[in-house]
Amino acid sequence: MSSTQTFSYPILSKTSLTFYFIGVTTAKSSIMKVFPLWAKELGYPQLAIEGIDLKIHDDPEAYRAAVAQIKFDPLSLGALVTTHKIDLFHASLDMFDYLDPYAQVCGEVSSISKRAGNLEGHAKDPISAGLSLDTMIGENYFGRTGGWVLCFGAGGSAVATLLHLIDKKAAGDRPRRFLVVNRSEGRLASMRDMVNRQKTDIEVVYQQNENPYRNDAIMATLPPNSLVINATGMGKDTPGSPITSQGLFPEHGIAWEFNYRGELDFMHQALAQVESRDVRVEDGWLYFLHGWTQVIAQVLHLQLTPGLFARLASIAETVRH
Repeated sequence: MSSTQTFSYPILSKTSLTFYFIGVTTAKSSIMKVFPLWAKELGYPQLAIEGIDLKIHDDPEAYRAAVAQIKFDPLSLGALVTTHKIDLFHASLDMFDYLDPYAQVCGEVSSISKRAGNLEGHAKDPISAGLSLDTMIGENYFGRTGGWVLCFGAGGSAVATLLHLIDKKAAGDRPRRFLVVNRSEGRLASMRDMVNRQKTDIEVVYQQNENPYRNDAIMATLPPNSLVINATGMGKDTPGSPITSQGLFPEHGIAWEFNYRGELDFMHQALAQVESRDVRVEDGWLYFLHGWTQVIAQVLHLQLTPGLFARLASIAETVRH
């Protein structure tokens, strides 16, 4: 990490305070309607939000240019990063003056902010994913039910969820087994490296696969009450689902779709089994709320109290689509 290097990226001089959203299809996000209402509630009515759409696994220079805009323009306050958290981290690591411990452990950045002239990167997903999961399942879920976790996708959100479970102090809050399936080996290797640096009694099983019928077979090995996660981006950033419509969710289990918008094929597959398999289905709305409020609080240097979160959540619900 260094701020002494010379960067030659074109910097847009903003005329008002700007908060960036670095993603893939940012204009379609509910945040474009929610953010102005939140900014007004937080006392920043002049704060604008601007989307930066980048291709999945884009050229490293594209990530560096986006980071440079925030680093060198005084009115560019910071950004929330989705989809590109790991790629942006590796492409622009030397541009940050500070990376929080989660960013270093996970190898990702979901929050870009500035403090005293320094550019800071934080990985908020272990916090936001953890808050969402804890609300969803409550205490001692795995101890009570014996369920496992199957996570399709090994990107930043998946790594963050696993790290949150590893950090749980009570044994009943940790699953005995966490299976992760990803299309490419690289993300699995990164997750394996992260886990190897931790002390955990969770058995983590890594499987490289992109065949949805094979994913059906993997899901069929789960015990009842298991949690199945779609962290692939499929159904939002890319079409489809990691499983087929013939795949059976675990009885009495939970299907957690990390997305809240898009075609949401995985979620609809789970909804079709609510009665036949007693599946509980959760979308990504709560994760969306925790993710955004955590980053906004970091960028604006606010204390995010439970009361403030409740107010912001209530405001967001009025324009949810």
